[in-house]
Amino acid sequence: MPVKPKISFENLEVAFASKSDAELRKMYLIFATLNNNLISGLGIGLANLAFKLKFPIKGIMKKTMFGHFCGGETIAESIEAARNLSNYGVQSILDLSIEGEGDDDSFNRTTDEIFKTMLESSKTDFMPFGVFKTTGLGDFELMEKIQLGKPLTDQEMEAFERVKIRVDRLCKGAHDLGLKILVDAEDSWYQNTIDELAYAMMEKYNRERCVVYNTYQMYRHDSLERLKKAHQVALEKGYFFGVKPVRGAYMEKERDRAKEKGYQDPIQPNKAATDRDYDAAIEYSVKNAIALVCATHNEKSCLQLTDWMEESGIDPKSDQVYFSQLYGMSDNISFNLAKAGYNVVKYVPYGPVEKVMPYLTRRAAENTSIAGQSSREFELVQREMKRRRG
Repeated sequence: MPVKPKISFENLEVAFASKSDAELRKMYLIFATLNNNLISGLGIGLANLAFKLKFPIKGIMKKTMFGHFCGGETIAESIEAARNLSNYGVQSILDLSIEGEGDDDSFNRTTDEIFKTMLESSKTDFMPFGVFKTTGLGDFELMEKIQLGKPLTDQEMEAFERVKIRVDRLCKGAHDLGLKILVDAEDSWYQNTIDELAYAMMEKYNRERCVVYNTYQMYRHDSLERLKKAHQVALEKGYFFGVKPVRGAYMEKERDRAKEKGYQDPIQPNKAATDRDYDAAIEYSVKNAIALVCATHNEKSCLQLTDWMEESGIDPKSDQVYFSQLYGMSDNISFNLAKAGYNVVKYVPYGPVEKVMPYLTRRAAENTSIAGQSSREFELVQREMKRRRG
């Protein structure tokens, strides 16, 4: 049985090993800003307005917020960011973080770009995954209509066939290139359609190894049961099952829509219930030999997973388990786990500044948990600056 390495997420020397003093000071300013709701809200609003009015703020954004949370504007720039992480044992997933324009040309361009990231990833030994959002490849209103079981017009059926072709192209690409691929979770009112696409791809490409992973947002009270049922189907049909549990990013949006439309709130009653189901999902995965990407900024869940891995006799470097955090956040988790020999992958967003910043700021506005995380980041940066001063 493998011996579990010692891990401390308080080891800031390891956490910030890749940061110079100047970079640390820049982080201090970024998280000090994010930690102040009034200033960050005003700053984000002004930045988005400046982009709309074509003000020349791109250079400033690249040196501050964008530069910290994104790998670059292009695949080549992002690979350099990923290469730097790899020097510390941290792997990467390049994530095209732009919003589609809702037409076939846009969906095809997105598919082509993601395929290119996978081609480039396959040439390295530090980018083992591809990733996509299904709404980047097809119309979410069409997916919602399918979930509701409404009859489709001939035109809609043809459009959905094109979505399936795009999804298949990316999953086949991952299979043929020796990569894995993550299907991101989205809104509950069309998530079932995404799930069915993911399971069809698993059945097709997960025969010899786990290629396709589906994402489960554990702030939904039905996610643990959905995950377990999907696993049973995978066992019956004889394919590998891959999961990426996340706590979830669209809680306010989900609650508002449920209230507006008059259906049952899909969200857990409280954070404790989300935490309980999240940990139950990773425990179930480890104990049932499910391929797992543990995507969380929660230190307790990460440490708990290392204990369960040890109990189950899973080597830290086993391909069965990966830990994942966002680029520019929770380096105390990522770098210390990597230093201890675990598989760690950073989600590295990339794309043109003017397209990525509105996307990231919208995500930040939708996800109130980011506020709590920025407070933790600010505290860690302050402590590391103090440590370096002696």
